[in-house]
Amino acid sequence: MKNLVESFYDWYRQTLRHPKYRWLIIAGTLLYLVSPIDISPDFLPIVGWIDDGLLATLLIAELSQLATDLLANRRQRPNAEANTADEPVIDVQAR
Repeated sequence: MKNLVESFYDWYRQTLRHPKYRWLIIAGTLLYLVSPIDISPDFLPIVGWIDDGLLATLLIAELSQLATDLLANRRQRPNAEANTADEPVIDVQAR
C-alpha cells in the first residue's frame, strides 16, 4: 500500500510540474473534488472526506511549491526575459 501511495504521489508531482499537462491535472483534481463520485463517497461522515482532503492538500502543496520555485527563479534571473536569445548585448551610450 505504501508503494502505491508513493507511486501516485510521484506521478502526480511529476505530471503537475510538466507544463503540457499541468492544467489538465489541476482541472481533473478540481473536478474530482466537486464530483459526487469518489473513491470513498462523501455521504459517509469523515471517511468520505479523507480522500478529498488528502487530494486538496496535495494540490495546494504542489502548487505552492511550484509558485515558490517560479518566484525564486525570477529573482535569480531578473534580466532573463530581456535577452532570451544567446546573442551578445551591445551597450550603446547616446550623447
